[in-house]
Amino acid sequence: MRALVADPAAPAKLRLDEVPEPDHGQVLLDVHHISLNHGEIAFAGRLAPGTVHGYDAAGVVVRAAEGSPPVGARVIAFGAGAWAERMAVNADAVAEVPAAVDLADAAALPMAGLTALRTLRTAPILGKRVLITGASGGVGRFAVQLAAIGGAHVIAQANRQDGLAELGAHEVVADLAGVRPVDLVLDNVGGRLLVDAWKLLKPGGSVQNIGWTSGEPAVFEPYSIFSIGPSKSLNTFGDVTAPAADLSTLAELLAAGRISPEVGWRGLVGTPRRGRRSAAAAAGHGQGRAGREGLTCGSGFASMSGSSRTATCWKRFATPRPTASGASGWGSTPRGTC
Repeated sequence: MRALVADPAAPAKLRLDEVPEPDHGQVLLDVHHISLNHGEIAFAGRLAPGTVHGYDAAGVVVRAAEGSPPVGARVIAFGAGAWAERMAVNADAVAEVPAAVDLADAAALPMAGLTALRTLRTAPILGKRVLITGASGGVGRFAVQLAAIGGAHVIAQANRQDGLAELGAHEVVADLAGVRPVDLVLDNVGGRLLVDAWKLLKPGGSVQNIGWTSGEPAVFEPYSIFSIGPSKSLNTFGDVTAPAADLSTLAELLAAGRISPEVGWRGLVGTPRRGRRSAAAAAGHGQGRAGREGLTCGSGFASMSGSSRTATCWKRFATPRPTASGASGWGSTPRGTC
């Protein structure tokens, strides 16, 4: 089967290659769409050469397990080795996709959607002030929507601000000057912005450190983390265990029209053609997500179906582009950084 594998010598540290089908895991999927995330592309060079990369996929069950959707079910899945024509995952990492949802859109949900959902659940948000830094990325755009659904007052910080107010942000800012104290911070940027966000945090509040797209150090001056009253906390996030129930929640919200996958670009996974980028190249340049009939890039995803595969990317830095119909290859990315 074909797969995107780690290759330190290749552009974006990824190449399309033939690999054996997976023989592990409880559930086997015929992958129709995949999604590429910024962090996966950024750290692809750290993987052992030949490792099948990626975590987000949408497709059809070809081997079921106890507690999983049945054979033939349309599903989304989260787990290692997603960027391939077939993927093996445990039953607690796959969820059925409602009939009304396009599988290419569903492929954009797992990594970014789970991260946004689970970090928002770390504290009660109804009536609270929630600050989301790097809100124009894949995680950020989901977080804005989910926080608004949860009844929070949402402050979205981003340099590229298009569409954030329409997604539910009550305030959209380029920097944190003038922002009043907040109860919860979802930080995707790190660096100086993380330090500034900490200063805005109310006693008893928390910062959820998700990403570090600035690539800059965060320097806290001596005693600057001291706070009178209930403790403030800075937390890491990486708990994506047993995501099936949360994947179902996200898919149902998408089916109900309560959240948007924010797909900004769809294209093909494979050799770039004239006027077209490969999935890895699109992801490396922040172009978006792809679907199974192409590639979808947003915060970063892709998709595949039948002999035709696509990728999807999030529209963080990209202008939405249509998927070429009837083309071979696969991949997709959601809005945001791919």
